[in-house]
Amino acid sequence: MSMVAKPVIVVATDSKGQVLNQILFGIEEEQVAFKVEPTVRENTIASAYQAAISSHFGVGIAFDEKHAILHFKGFPENEPLFIVSVDDNESLMNLGINAARLVKGIPFKNLKKGGDL
Repeated sequence: MSMVAKPVIVVATDSKGQVLNQILFGIEEEQVAFKVEPTVRENTIASAYQAAISSHFGVGIAFDEKHAILHFKGFPENEPLFIVSVDDNESLMNLGINAARLVKGIPFKNLKKGGDL
């Protein structure tokens, strides 16, 4: 008997704490499944893209000490969907909400731009 993987949003990170919690709160608010996996890339955009590729939904998130990044597998690797500052809890939660809304096909919440990488 083969195991079928449950569709999830993949969050790639090696850290725990407030940034991860805020992102997960947003995803949970929209009632979409997620999985936290260790990141394997030095580049955060590449980590987010790899997370999206490994997600059945095609949606991945990664973050570093400055930015949280939401990526979609249909986009070029160097063009993430959203980048927000990790210093803004509301934007982090909204990033999680938008990841879930991408899965559900409903309009995004507005995000404060997190700056360029």
